[in-house]
Amino acid sequence: MTKATRKKYMLEFKQEAVRLVDSGQGLASAARTLGLVEQTLSNWVKAHRAGTLKGASGKAQVSAEQMEISRLRAELARVTMERDILGKATAFFAKGQK
Repeated sequence: MTKATRKKYMLEFKQEAVRLVDSGQGLASAARTLGLVEQTLSNWVKAHRAGTLKGASGKAQVSAEQMEISRLRAELARVTMERDILGKATAFFAKGQK
């Protein structure tokens, strides 16, 4: 079995994620929007409040473009799910009118 590799995020990305939570967006919602695990974001918020939030060091950092792609993928998944739900609801209510 191979060992899973962890993504490394730049400090700016972590700070922006924490700002989302501090601005009033829920932890779970912000994590979904950014394509993160909720516990990871929770750890970043705790570290930020303790003043120990650090960014990744090394070559395997996530670039701004990769962050945007991740956010857009999460948003696409959410919108696709909403579209599917609305399609099913439309079909359900169209049956009732005939």
